[in-house]
Amino acid sequence: MRNNLMTNVLIIGSGVGGLSAGIILAKLGFQVTVVEKNRLPGGLMRSYTRGGTECDVGVHYLGALGHGEILQKLFNYLGVASKIPVERMGKDGVIDKYIFDNFTFDLPEGLDAYQENLRNTFPDEHRQIAEIMKRLRHSAEKMRSLDFLFPAQNDFSMLEQSEPLGKILTQLQCSPGLRAVIGVPCCWMGVSLEECPCFYHNMILATYLFSSWRLACSGSKMADVFAERLKSLGGKIIQAEEVEKILVNARVAEGIQLKSGQMLKARIVIGAVHPKIVLNMLPKGAVKPSYRKRISQLEDTPGIFSVHAELDASSHKAIPHNIFKVNTDKSGNILDMKFYQLKKSEKGGKNTFSILTSGKPELWRPWENTMTGWRGSDYVEEKEKRAWTLIHEAEEIFGPLCDAKLVDAYTPLTIRDWVNSPGGSAYGVLRSSKQLLSTALLNRTSVRGLFLAGQSAMAPGILGTILGSLSTVKLIVRNLKLET
Repeated sequence: MRNNLMTNVLIIGSGVGGLSAGIILAKLGFQVTVVEKNRLPGGLMRSYTRGGTECDVGVHYLGALGHGEILQKLFNYLGVASKIPVERMGKDGVIDKYIFDNFTFDLPEGLDAYQENLRNTFPDEHRQIAEIMKRLRHSAEKMRSLDFLFPAQNDFSMLEQSEPLGKILTQLQCSPGLRAVIGVPCCWMGVSLEECPCFYHNMILATYLFSSWRLACSGSKMADVFAERLKSLGGKIIQAEEVEKILVNARVAEGIQLKSGQMLKARIVIGAVHPKIVLNMLPKGAVKPSYRKRISQLEDTPGIFSVHAELDASSHKAIPHNIFKVNTDKSGNILDMKFYQLKKSEKGGKNTFSILTSGKPELWRPWENTMTGWRGSDYVEEKEKRAWTLIHEAEEIFGPLCDAKLVDAYTPLTIRDWVNSPGGSAYGVLRSSKQLLSTALLNRTSVRGLFLAGQSAMAPGILGTILGSLSTVKLIVRNLKLET
């Protein structure tokens, strides 16, 4: 492939979306340069350390990493599988434990085991469960291979299940309990049951039912593996440099300009950050008003509040599964959810206790016009107050946590500043049924040569983001074939 502007690619953002798109294009012979505003690459994939404790941000567990499964195929294709140590969950028969007010439900590995647990928990709803499983198995079969990304002809079979899951469960006359259990994966990806397209729910759930895994290393290690893989293919990463604007002439991308004033030229630019951030980088008149309106009015997923604490390992042993505490209304719709993870720490004799829950943006509104590191003691006090409230609430499940040491807590404002996510959105653009048309083909823009990647391009999570990168690369290299 000739080394000219047509083979140069500039990628804005070095999260898993930007790095995976860069790796694929570098494998195909493109000259790839990734520009990252932070000191280190990785975006939300990268963890951080406080007082010797590793704090996860965006990677809490992974699905479908078993032999021949979809994420394992993708990791193999990217050339990172052997360098990211993982450990399989579900060895105690449970991947996730859902705790509701009046019952619990164990999410096991395997579709058959999942169906059996549903039938045992809701013995009067075998008809409804059979219909739910029929749809889930259909999506699972599609997800077992990557054929749906590279069909011989247009294949919209997965999007046939675009009807809101809440509507389907209402039509099936599901009980509030069954409705709540089915709704947990929707809430986990930031979409309400009433607005979650059936396909997105089934895609997320099926991948974890195939097999679920935790990193046996830090998120920073995973980020470094992706970054080093790109570099090994000849790609470059420019760090601690922010993009000022995307250069466009007659609605054709020509490169980018950094805030330092440096200009980088390329005919292919990929914005692997939130679409609204990319939109703000475009000069006036670069896109039609209708496109600018469509992107600027997209609704985003809510932000999260996260707590990391240190517990004594002798009194609080690591738990090989995740725990969800779920509050619902009388109809089974989820009002609030807390995610707990208690796992081995890098520090001897200690375990790390992590909590994720609603970001409650109203709590942080007094500081929304400030930046990280400049919010003052009142902000720190509010964070610590919220963190300790959540730790004390967790005692209902985990018993006394008097030895807990608060390591760190972050708010939606933290995520907003770190990865340029509008409002601190945790999972990017909201993949709701009412936004299906607005988010269709989101990775293609109205500027020739400008594409989008990242978790907003197709679906959130490591798998969804990498699939989005593949979809984006396919727009650039139309005869792309995936050999795993």
